[in-house]
Parts: sequence; structure tokens; C-alpha cells
Amino acid sequence: MYPEALVKPMKAELTSVGFEDLTTPESVEKALKQDGTVLVVVNSVCGCAAGAARPGIKLSLDHAKKPAHLTTVFAGFDADAVNQARKHFAPYPPSSPAIALFKNGELVHFVERHNIEGRTASMIAEHLKMVYDEFC
Repeated sequence: MYPEALVKPMKAELTSVGFEDLTTPESVEKALKQDGTVLVVVNSVCGCAAGAARPGIKLSLDHAKKPAHLTTVFAGFDADAVNQARKHFAPYPPSSPAIALFKNGELVHFVERHNIEGRTASMIAEHLKMVYDEFC
């Protein structure tokens, strides 16, 4: 488990732009039951989260179409919430960082860590914008 002082600024990178921080299994379930589109970001302390995932996700929101609800869980910190979210990611194995898009409670797109590593923030943003165009 990571210390709160380390995780807090990494959480703030997303919550400061409108992401809801899901910290309990109940908050995950409530978020995923919402109508419309729900983006779930599995945030992480790793370098690819800091260098590409979080910046790319934020860049993707500068788009005409975007998810109705923005949410995040933090791997290695909010373990129960992350485990609950991962139950909805099947058939994908646990991955952090990761990006999941749900539409009316159904997983419609998933970006695993290996699809984030080695990519730039702008590449991730452009990919997500195409996903938003298709599903949002």
C-alpha cells in the first residue's frame, strides 16, 4: 500500500479536472450503474501513468464528445475499490494503469497497461477521442 502523501497529488491530477475518486466497492458499483457513458481510470504511481496515461486522459477531454461520467480508482491504495472495478473488466486481466469505458453498464472499450507503455500522451488522447466518437 502506497502512502497517502505520495498518492494524493497523483489523484489530484484527475480529480482536479472533474474525475470522481471512487474509494469503496459501493462507490464503484454506484458509478457503473449510471446511464450513459462512464470512464473508469485505474490510476497508478508508475512512470507510464505519470508520463502518458494521466496527461493523455486529460488531453482527451478537450473534445466535442466525451464520457458523461469521469471516475477513477487508485491501484495500490484503494484496493477494495480497485478490486471491485476489476470484476467488471473481464475478460481483461488486472492492469494498472488502465482505462475502461462503460456504456449503460456494459464494458465497451478497455486500454491495458501494455497499450499505454511506450506511447505519448497525445497518442493516448487521440486514441481515446476516437473511442469517444464511437461510443459517447
